[in-house]
Amino acid sequence: MIGIIILVAGIAYFAVLSYKNAYKRLENFPPGPPSLPIYGAYWIMLLTVIDNLAAACWSISKKYNTKIVGLYLGQFPTIIINDSAMIKEMLYTEEFDGRLDIILGRLRSYWKKLGIFFTDGYFWHVQRRFSLRYFRDYGFGRRDEALETVVEGEIKEMIDMSINGPKYPAEKELVKGELIYLQHYFAVPFINGMMHVLSKMTLPRSEYHVLWDLAKNGLIFQRNSNDLGAALSLTPWIKDIIPNWSGYNGLRKGNQCLLDFFQKLVQEVIKTHDGTHNRHFLDMYVKRMKEELEKEGKSTFSVDQLVLTCVDYMFPTATATESVLAMLIERILLQPEIQDKIHEEIDRVVGRGRLPNLDDRKNMPYTEACLREMMRIEPLVPLGVAHRCITNYKFHGYDIPEDTVVSANYLVLHMDKEIWGDPERFRPERFIANGKLDVSKDKSLPFGAGRRLCAGETYARQTMFQVFAGFMQAFHVSTADGKPLKKPSKRIQGIITTIPEFWVRVTPRR
Repeated sequence: MIGIIILVAGIAYFAVLSYKNAYKRLENFPPGPPSLPIYGAYWIMLLTVIDNLAAACWSISKKYNTKIVGLYLGQFPTIIINDSAMIKEMLYTEEFDGRLDIILGRLRSYWKKLGIFFTDGYFWHVQRRFSLRYFRDYGFGRRDEALETVVEGEIKEMIDMSINGPKYPAEKELVKGELIYLQHYFAVPFINGMMHVLSKMTLPRSEYHVLWDLAKNGLIFQRNSNDLGAALSLTPWIKDIIPNWSGYNGLRKGNQCLLDFFQKLVQEVIKTHDGTHNRHFLDMYVKRMKEELEKEGKSTFSVDQLVLTCVDYMFPTATATESVLAMLIERILLQPEIQDKIHEEIDRVVGRGRLPNLDDRKNMPYTEACLREMMRIEPLVPLGVAHRCITNYKFHGYDIPEDTVVSANYLVLHMDKEIWGDPERFRPERFIANGKLDVSKDKSLPFGAGRRLCAGETYARQTMFQVFAGFMQAFHVSTADGKPLKKPSKRIQGIITTIPEFWVRVTPRR
C-alpha cells in the first residue's frame, strides 16, 4: 500500500513539474508551443506534420499568429522564422552566424570541431576564406575553361554509357538497355569536377565505381539525419541504445566512406609535396600549414581540417546537385510539355553537333529557368542548416539569448503567394521576361544568403546547367513502364530533401 502511494505521488509530482516546465518561457521570447518532457516542442512538431518539419513550423506559426515561433527543442531555446522579409534579414545578421556544437558535426570530424559547415568564429572565417580564395584559381566560384572541359568530358562518358552500353561492371547497376537509375547516374560529372578543383585530378571511367560509392554513402549520411533521427542531436546518448533507429549507424557509415577517400588522397599529396611549386589547392593548403607551424608553432591549418574541408565541399557536390536533377526529371515525367520546350530550345540554340556549354546559358532561358523553378518549388534544405545566436540580441522586438538556435523556414519564402502568385505550380516561365532570363524575378534562396551563403552556388548552378542541358540534348525521357506518371514520389526528409531512386527510360534523340 505504501509503495502504491509513493508511486502515485511520484507520478503526480512528475505531472505537475512537467506542466510547469511546459509553459515556462524566457522573458520576452517569441510565442510558441509548450515544451514536453525530453524533446520539448519537437513532439508537437512531429504530431503536426511528422514527415515535414518545415510544414509543421509553418502550421504552428499560423496557430500562434506569429511570424517568429519560439520553442524549446529538448533543452535548446529555438526560434523559427516564418516570414520572407525576416528570413533575408536574419541571414544577413552577423549575430546569427554561429553554428551548433552537436553530435552530427562531431561524429563526422573525428569528434572534434572541424570543417566548414559546423564551425564558426575566427576558425571558420580563416578556413572558409582560404579555401574560397584558392578554389577560384581552379574554377570554383567563377567560370573556368579547364573545369568546363573536365565536366564536358564526363558528360560525354555519361551519355556514351547509355547509348553504347556499360563498359565496366559497376555501370550495369545504373544502366540496363534504355533504362537508367536515378539519381546516381548523374553523379560523376559533379564529383570529378570537384576533384579537379581540389586536386586537378579526376578518376577515369574504369574507377567510376569509387565515385558512385561516394555518392551513395553521401546520400546515406544525408538521409539518416531525418526528421525522426533528429532526436540524436537532442539526446546523443540514444546512439548507444538504438544506433540504427536513431540514424547513428547510417551517419557514421556514410561519413566514413568520404573520410577514408580524402584521408588517402591528402596523405598522397603530403608525401609528394616538395614545397617548390603548387600543383593544386591541396598543395597550397599543405604549404600554408607547414609555414604556420614552423613560424608560430600552431595553426588553424591541419591535416584533419584539410580532410574535413574536402569532405564538406564534396558532400553537397555528391548528393544535392544530382538530387535536383533527379527531381527535375520526375517533374518532366509529370508535365511532358516541359520536355518539348527544352528540346525545342536546345535544337534552336545549340543543335546536335556539339554539347551545350556555358556560353549557351544566356540564350537558353527556359532550360535555366527549369533548374531555378525546381530549386524553388522543392527547397533542398527546407529549414536550412541551423544557425546559432552568438550573443544576446533583440530581433523584431523579441529578446534572443546567446546560444539560441535560429532557423529560417525556406518553405515559407519559396511558397509565398505575395511573391510568386501561384507558388504551388511548377512554372519556369515565371523567371522569363521578353524572351530572356530575368534573375531579378528569382526571389528564392536555395543556397541561402549572407556570410553563410553556400560557397558552391556558382559551381552548382553552372555544372547543373551543363549536365542537364547535355543530357536533355541527347535523350527523350519517359517512365520505365511507359505509363504516364500521375503523382510525385514521397519525399525523403534528411539534411537535404531527396526522392527514392527510380528507373527512367531514355531514348536517344537521333
